[in-house]
Amino acid sequence: MAIKPPINEQDLLLGTARGEQVAFAGLFHAYHNQLGAYILMLTHSKELTEEIVQDIFVKIWMKRAELPEVASFSAYLFILTRNYTLNCIRREVTLQKRQTVFEQISGKDEVEEDEPAFELPDNYEQVISRAVAQLPPQQQKVFVAKQAGKKTADIAAEMGISPVSVKKYQQWAVKSVSDFVRDHAELIPALVVLATTLKK
Repeated sequence: MAIKPPINEQDLLLGTARGEQVAFAGLFHAYHNQLGAYILMLTHSKELTEEIVQDIFVKIWMKRAELPEVASFSAYLFILTRNYTLNCIRREVTLQKRQTVFEQISGKDEVEEDEPAFELPDNYEQVISRAVAQLPPQQQKVFVAKQAGKKTADIAAEMGISPVSVKKYQQWAVKSVSDFVRDHAELIPALVVLATTLKK
């Protein structure tokens, strides 16, 4: 990707490094369309692209003090964008695979005649409750709201975040809860219970 820098790039970088929000906004407006086009080509998702662009500029703002030391901001921006986007794609693929596994388990309603029926562990409800309690606040809110049957759009409106963020928090919560259950309960029965609980 060939990034075309603005004429006043150096001034914008120095201003951003000093914490000037106007300069930072100038950087954003100069580059966000170029980055968006590149990221969209990789992700094929407008929502994910918008989120990644925002994340990239948050990272730049958080590390703004280092900007004067960057020899080529265009090269720096390209590498940062490429690596972060590829990591996001890998994470999305992994989470989708996990979700598919949950759906496959929970969709198995019939038990084969020769297959022994699962006996749920006595403490499975306590284990799941503990797993939910250890989630970060945002993930916990999304998880609990999903369990209550709320739709993604409604949760997003209530929490003041994007629907994409709601889905991401739910996926992270599913992973954390499932990992917790694996470590603290009988594996197979607990996973069946968990998958059934999470399928909303």
